[in-house]
Amino acid sequence: MITWMQSMVQCRRSAARLEQYLDADPSAPLPADERQRLAAHLAVCDRCTRAAARHRLLRASLHRLGDHHRPDAASLARLQHLVHTIAADDERS
Repeated sequence: MITWMQSMVQCRRSAARLEQYLDADPSAPLPADERQRLAAHLAVCDRCTRAAARHRLLRASLHRLGDHHRPDAASLARLQHLVHTIAADDERS
């Protein structure tokens, strides 16, 4: 019973950090000891490993979707011009 409860706590803790672990976001890095603990948990937990696989699949799908729906160059140029105009107005005031 205690082992089962420890496993549940570990899974819950892992789920809370899974996206941060997979993103390897430099602005919000997962501490090294947390990364190691999570990697060790993923090595033995089928449920969390499946959740990680689903996250990776979703991220890959979103990345592919983004490749097909990029804004056109003219829209980006207009947006950059607008940002520069606003920034210049802010500097003058």
